[in-house]
Amino acid sequence: MPLVHIDLIEGRTPAQLAQMCKDVTAAIVKNTGAPAEHVHIVLNEMSPAHYAVGGTLKANE
Repeated sequence: MPLVHIDLIEGRTPAQLAQMCKDVTAAIVKNTGAPAEHVHIVLNEMSPAHYAVGGTLKANE
């Protein structure tokens, strides 16, 4: 059972997230041979106030 964790800053639409999950699932199926129904994806959306790059919060950009 492939289990994929994706961390990203919030702000995508439900349609964008759904398409990303379809695309990731297709890539896992293609590269591992696992059936699509066995691919699990966990999306963790973070507030820009809870993510920093180079010491700068994304909320402050």
